[in-house]
Amino acid sequence: MKKTGITILSIFFLFLVWIIFGAIVNNDLLLPKPGAVLIAFGNIFIEADSLSVILFTILRLLVGLLFASLFGFLLGIIAGFKKGFAVFLNPVVTVLRTIPVISITVILLIMFGFSLTPYIITFLMLFPLIYQSTYGAITSIDKELIDVYKLEDNNFFTGLRHCYLPLISKNIRTALLQSLGLGIKVLVMAEYLSQTKNSIGAELYLAKVNLQYDEVFAWTLLLIALALTFELLINHYKPISEKFKKASK
Repeated sequence: MKKTGITILSIFFLFLVWIIFGAIVNNDLLLPKPGAVLIAFGNIFIEADSLSVILFTILRLLVGLLFASLFGFLLGIIAGFKKGFAVFLNPVVTVLRTIPVISITVILLIMFGFSLTPYIITFLMLFPLIYQSTYGAITSIDKELIDVYKLEDNNFFTGLRHCYLPLISKNIRTALLQSLGLGIKVLVMAEYLSQTKNSIGAELYLAKVNLQYDEVFAWTLLLIALALTFELLINHYKPISEKFKKASK
């Protein structure tokens, strides 16, 4: 309860700062007033086209996250057990983590066109995060715990289910939280650059070109709301470790 109160106070403080700066600037082209932005925010949910835009962007995010999670999780587990495989993947992961997003987006636009680029860029940016979280979690497990389990049951798949997965579940949840926040930023930027149809990125571009900065702020608020919603869903979702504990009983 105390944490919620502090959060509300923080949001109120940001809102107050926005009102003060809006009054000082007094120019809607530079800094739209909160009232105008809230009206534009409400209009997003009234227009049918806007709702389809939101759904398509969320779908692209979930598709990219799904494939990044599958490959990152599976390859991270393999790398955790096979050091040679981890050494082989290390340069690839390092390149993906360090290459500027704008550079790889332009390259993908040239190679794959406008429709596929948002999916691919989202996958490429999220994969290293999930892979390294899984790999790091596997390699940091206390070896004494593994030795004890091997004495009782040396089967790889049961060990993976009852030993490894419960121990790395917190790391996976953290990686998913980080991936959702990063994924929204990367995806919308790719949509903006590629002018993807039915996308929030394209709506931001049109609002900027038409000097409708209240809509730019409204779509930005929506993106923040989406990120917070995803975070709340994951935080309130029953931890994976609890499921494995019940299954093992």
